[in-house]
Amino acid sequence: MRVLIVDEVHPSMAEGLTKLGFEVETRTNLSLADFASILPSFHGLVVRSKFKITADLLENTSLSFIARAGAGLDLLDVDACLAKGIAVFSANEGNSDAVAEHVIGQILSLAHKLHTADTEVRHGLWEREGNRGFEIKGKTIGIIGYGNMGKAVATRLAAFGLQILAYDKYAPSADYPGTMEQIFETADILSLHIPLTSETKGLVSTEFLASFKKPILFINSSRGPIAPLEPLLEGLRNGRIKGLALDVLPNEKLSSWSPVEIELFAEIAAYPATIFSPHVAGWTAESYIKINEVLLEKIKAQFHL
Repeated sequence: MRVLIVDEVHPSMAEGLTKLGFEVETRTNLSLADFASILPSFHGLVVRSKFKITADLLENTSLSFIARAGAGLDLLDVDACLAKGIAVFSANEGNSDAVAEHVIGQILSLAHKLHTADTEVRHGLWEREGNRGFEIKGKTIGIIGYGNMGKAVATRLAAFGLQILAYDKYAPSADYPGTMEQIFETADILSLHIPLTSETKGLVSTEFLASFKKPILFINSSRGPIAPLEPLLEGLRNGRIKGLALDVLPNEKLSSWSPVEIELFAEIAAYPATIFSPHVAGWTAESYIKINEVLLEKIKAQFHL
């Protein structure tokens, strides 16, 4: 079976597939047109985010599997894959540790004002009182989504002495069961760990944020379109959000931003209690390898190798 790798992934992927008996071809510089033209000659595909895999792309293919080197399947038309009998794999287990550590870093930085204090000292300002933070021990965190990421975050934050409420519509938590009503009522921190679907797109609205009884630290390391910039800005303006950490944005192609997007982001970024990172919560040296290990095990199991 021939397998095409179209994104830059750790070399262990090609090595592992070869050991399993696959014929591997790595083509990371393909245009969409070239990709579409050669895809029918392959039986397996390894992709991260280079192309969106649509029903049209799959129409004339004979793929047996698609392995997404990352978490989430929002760039794949999963229904179209299943209709054609294509097995689909993701590697959420491979970067959950990285995401959890990243989220904890964001929370601690916002709570203790580490990011603002660092900037001020670099500019010759020694301001102690203005950088007085708060301890997260005893606070309540609401975790929406209790898959691999949500569980990893909850497990680590338990050691900090937080009250944890985890809500998942499809996989309720037995460890830290919570309802959205409880989260709205008591949360000091909110962390999102849900996939991007038609149901979750735009979930975070002005009305959603208005449901919280206390100002919150808002953390999003899932997908940007779940939390559009407009309600986040409104939350900062009205004090519903007292700290904001975004590892993802609704539009991550910054060069394509419209004047409205530029203005929205600039106004959000002007608030000191904001932290941004370029979709790297799950992007560590260790996860780079673990993602491949997870996918290779799933492929091995699928084909009984």
